[in-house]
Amino acid sequence: MRVGVLTGGGDCPGLNAVIRAVVRKGVQECGWSFTGFRDGWRGVVDGDTATLDVRAVRGLLPRGGTVLGASRTDPFTAPDGIRRIRENLAKHRVEALIAIGGRGTLGIAARLHAEHGLPLVGVPKTIDNDLSATDWTFGFDTAVGIATEAIDRLHTTADSHRRVLVVEVMGRHTGWIALHAGLAGGANIILVPEQRFDLDQVCAWVASRFRATYAPILVVAEGARPRGGGAVEGHAGSVGAWLAAAIERRTGKEARTTVLGHVQRGGSPSAFDRWLATRFGLHAVDAVRDGAHGTMVALRGTEVVRVPLAAATARLKTVDPALYAEAGVFFG
Repeated sequence: MRVGVLTGGGDCPGLNAVIRAVVRKGVQECGWSFTGFRDGWRGVVDGDTATLDVRAVRGLLPRGGTVLGASRTDPFTAPDGIRRIRENLAKHRVEALIAIGGRGTLGIAARLHAEHGLPLVGVPKTIDNDLSATDWTFGFDTAVGIATEAIDRLHTTADSHRRVLVVEVMGRHTGWIALHAGLAGGANIILVPEQRFDLDQVCAWVASRFRATYAPILVVAEGARPRGGGAVEGHAGSVGAWLAAAIERRTGKEARTTVLGHVQRGGSPSAFDRWLATRFGLHAVDAVRDGAHGTMVALRGTEVVRVPLAAATARLKTVDPALYAEAGVFFG
């Protein structure tokens, strides 16, 4: 049997660990061969492949990014995309395909299975941890660790200069990184997309922090917005830069912004993400072997289970208001 593997969407620490686990188990226990498709769905549409064998995956466990490359190609919008996918799978004798990605990549996989009957198994990855069908996605723990270390380092310079430091982290639609890293890093204010913030309240918290003789650290997800639908134009779309300017203008306190950006997605995966990515890869092989097409592997507690791909990508997992409210103890 020959199985295809692709990694789509944004890069993420742990992708290579999944590839390694899939190939090692598939070759050693099942006797399969593997074809990697380069740059996500683009590789399947264009027939751009790479050989995956045990030698090719050696040393991948601690390596960040993805050796297969990634893209946000959507075969449903590509000219004759579905026909070309069928032809390339047949050409390379691929009998099943393991798609590793987030909501975009796996949403495409769900449609290809449901509408065209393609034999697909999904593996969830995203640093945002926003897939509702799984408790955790690999990449998230690494991103939180990177953001937490940055916040730790910024505390000392904030206090030294008596500045407000705004740390903008990734999270266009959900605030999981901001919430976890903010709590772990001892942030004084955490702002997430799920909860519109009151700029007056934010400034009051800043003032309160200075009265306590400490310089505040504010962590904001890139998708957070003020109440009333206020825009953040004029700051290259950066809510962090917009906030720093607004706080400085209203409070008279010097404010600076650090945008962590893609550094959260880079580098070596954490031990937890290596463990989770490896388990997902092993269980993805089991799903293919059992003919469980149209499913995604997911973590529930400590158990890896299978869930329908359609259900896995149907709903965004957002920060629960009660969970966010717990962090309010430390605001101001």
